[in-house]
Amino acid sequence: MGRTLAEAIIAAHTGDKVAPGAICQVKVDFAFVNDITGAPAIEEFKKMGGDRVFDPQRCAIVPDHFTPNKDIASAEQVKRAREFAREQGLLYWEVGRVGVEHAFLPEQGLTLPGEIVIGADSHTCTYGALGALGTGVGQTDLAAIWALGETWLRVPETIKVVLKGRPSKWIGGKDIIISLIGEIGVEGALYKSLEFHGDAVSHLSQDDRFTISNMAIEAGGKCGIFVPDTTTIEYASARARRSFTPIYPDGDAKYVRVVDVDVSSLEPTVALPHLPGNAKAAKECASMEIDQVFIGSCTNGHIRDMELAASILKGRRVHDRVRLMVIPASYEVYNEALDRGWIRVFTDAGASVCTPSCGPCMGGHLGILAKGERAVSTSNRNFVGRMGHPGSEIVLAGPLVAAASAVLGHVADPRDIDG
Repeated sequence: MGRTLAEAIIAAHTGDKVAPGAICQVKVDFAFVNDITGAPAIEEFKKMGGDRVFDPQRCAIVPDHFTPNKDIASAEQVKRAREFAREQGLLYWEVGRVGVEHAFLPEQGLTLPGEIVIGADSHTCTYGALGALGTGVGQTDLAAIWALGETWLRVPETIKVVLKGRPSKWIGGKDIIISLIGEIGVEGALYKSLEFHGDAVSHLSQDDRFTISNMAIEAGGKCGIFVPDTTTIEYASARARRSFTPIYPDGDAKYVRVVDVDVSSLEPTVALPHLPGNAKAAKECASMEIDQVFIGSCTNGHIRDMELAASILKGRRVHDRVRLMVIPASYEVYNEALDRGWIRVFTDAGASVCTPSCGPCMGGHLGILAKGERAVSTSNRNFVGRMGHPGSEIVLAGPLVAAASAVLGHVADPRDIDG
């Protein structure tokens, strides 16, 4: 019987029998932590007697969550990570030369099609946009990977998601993935692989694909993988630091479920508090006044997201009642937005533009919410207290909805101001 994409990638990395539910010992191509998960992973690495990481060029620490350091505790965490990176010679980048891990690592050509990528962060599923099997683990498992270069995986069942039609100019990856999670539920893909197919994929930018794969975990998914195509291969080939071999599913692969999504019929969509699956058309939420908008994160801090936000904000002002934070996900994105004049568009509109960082996404810094406040955010989670006080609320959206909401002062359909 043929293999799904997740099964085929695992099979290329193991000598074990590969079938849904099987436990396989797999070779890992790339393993990383961030500044929050780094210190515990380093401690566990030392505890288990680790001497040297398996390959310094395939192991990384990406300081992105609380950097630039927001307090003494975060400074100490990053110092520990920095010292370990220097000791081991593994990959590490200082502030000013780094970005949000799940945007930065693909840009650097360090995560590639056909690979198994493991990170001590739940949104490691982002790398599925490249046709890789990316998934998150705890710090202890990550430490063991650093020491051994391998780990175990239970082979997931696969849901085939067929994206049909052509999205309108108002629809991006965020609208698609929120709509999908709204349909299948936040546990609809529990420990399963979401495998994306369909004619609509050819109309999606690589940045849109990163957004979709990133939020596979919000449906409970083990991973969310796009079948590599010309867009994928061109993106990876232009950046790759090592050779790679794309892997593809078999035509007779067995799927546990097939879900069809007609993207041509979608409207700008948001996820209401407090779950990413609370999908609703943005135009139905105009009564929800807001205090803050955040455009950024590993979900929507890419160059396409900056472009879309700037297209709404150009010549307009942020509502007097609203704070707007724009945080490009990397310096590649920041500098291109600067060159294209979009940073000036944001500041002219009244936005705060910050150095690449996760920022307020997980309640870190650069835009924490107070009790009773409501934000529209292009990040990936809207759980209780995710961006600050547990009495605050988060509405998840793509950059077009976020920018329009910042201008109008309430959750807004971008067609309301730029139809």
